Amino acid sequence: MKKKYWSYLLSALVLAVSTALAGCGGKSASNHASSGSQGKGNVAQELTYATTSDVVGLSPTLTNDSVSSKVIDQVYETLFVRDPKTMEIKPHLAESYENPNDKTWVIKLKQGIKFHDGTDFNAEAVKYTFDKLRDPKTAAPRASLLEPVESVEVKDDYTVVITTKYPYGPMLSALAHSNAAIISPTADQKQDLMKHPVGTGPFKFVEWVPGDHVTLEKNDDYWQGAPKLEKVTFKVVPEVTTAISMLQTGDVQFIDNIPAEQLSRIEAMKNVQFIKKEGTPVYYLGFNMKKKPMNELAFRQAVSYAINKDEYIQQLKGLGVKSNSVIGPKVFGYDESSENVAYIYDPQKAKQLIEEQGYKGIAVKMLVANTAAHRKMAEIVQAQLEEVGIHTEIESMEWGTFLDSARQGKYDITFLSWANLTADGSELFYPNFHSKNAGATNRIFYNNPTFDKLVEESRNAIDPEVRKQKLKEANEFLLKDAAVVVMNHGVVTAVVDQSVKGLEIDPTGQWSLYHVHRE
Repeated sequence: MKKKYWSYLLSALVLAVSTALAGCGGKSASNHASSGSQGKGNVAQELTYATTSDVVGLSPTLTNDSVSSKVIDQVYETLFVRDPKTMEIKPHLAESYENPNDKTWVIKLKQGIKFHDGTDFNAEAVKYTFDKLRDPKTAAPRASLLEPVESVEVKDDYTVVITTKYPYGPMLSALAHSNAAIISPTADQKQDLMKHPVGTGPFKFVEWVPGDHVTLEKNDDYWQGAPKLEKVTFKVVPEVTTAISMLQTGDVQFIDNIPAEQLSRIEAMKNVQFIKKEGTPVYYLGFNMKKKPMNELAFRQAVSYAINKDEYIQQLKGLGVKSNSVIGPKVFGYDESSENVAYIYDPQKAKQLIEEQGYKGIAVKMLVANTAAHRKMAEIVQAQLEEVGIHTEIESMEWGTFLDSARQGKYDITFLSWANLTADGSELFYPNFHSKNAGATNRIFYNNPTFDKLVEESRNAIDPEVRKQKLKEANEFLLKDAAVVVMNHGVVTAVVDQSVKGLEIDPTGQWSLYHVHRE
């Protein structure tokens, strides 16, 4: 076997050199490597995805960040999913559902499915998962998804009955969220799912080397049939420029969230496919409402007037959508008329307020995650605030540490983002700005009874038109209160080696590797 391997390797090398000498133009050794050394049809079914940040953890119940969810989405599954093309919600682990009344959800489950540890997926597993997510002792970051739930009961082995305290319009969106994925009760009771996840998904966990990589392998017993990829590696590559170089050399086959400054380099690359579409994520500047002067409307108005978001959006080179609305164009509840409510760039008004209120020369601490998008926002806004008399000190830190620091309120102003995985305005407003979630997912500690009531009404209504109206009112209330400054809404992007087929990314930025293969 060794002889054949080295003989083959030598032949391949000679062929590559001969091709280059023949002047066949621009094809480097990386292109041969990335398309598979054994030729079409015989490519190793392995894929490496590069991420600039490490996962925070691997439990859907105990995490709430986009980096972790990309691994979690391959290992775990939800009762419902959102179709990546139509964005419509459809049953997944669930077979069907019905509503006998507006506070009752009877969900029939698919049968014959097992977790990776051999535990049966059934109604008991669903009840265990949802009860744990709701339990205050768990301190689940996205407990808010099921906050309206009164009880989860097992009707029979494959029927769950969920009763809510009040009508809950976004229920299906909540049950399609990554953080509502079903966990194995057996595994959860005997091991730490943050380090050793066990789900029902197409890929099984192999190892996590913190700061370096997470490895998954295909689940041969997957209920929809085994995936074609044998192995998936989530490789931590802190610098995106390095990740792109690795894509060129074939060491990586998939990266996403392409920063605008790397766009021309990506577009010049041969043998890759660039995917982009207008998305649901929102990026915004938030104020720590527990501190002065951030909790003063005049200060927030001054900052809002000082920021020229066009300067930032121009640098995104088409990878960001301008919008003043907190609810973006791809999210349920968006109303174009709300665009005119926000404070717009007016540095003279900013200076006037700063002078009148005695803010001139004030120094604020700006907390920033070490991602390209957040760093770019920080640099531009820092310069703009300096121009109107607000001194800003940037403190940058690694993703997981940043999330902890923001949750603990260790900042004055910061840049936050929300992927909007439910694509529903209520599930943007409730976790991020409702007072019940202050210090958890509400990292700006916003607390306003009027706003709370509007959000609650948007969640309690079943009629979509009523929900839209309440969301419009809540959105405009936030904008008038200058609670945040929307920087942009996202465009989701990905680049894959030409050998990678079948990848679909939905507007939330989520993706599944189940249908992916290499050829």
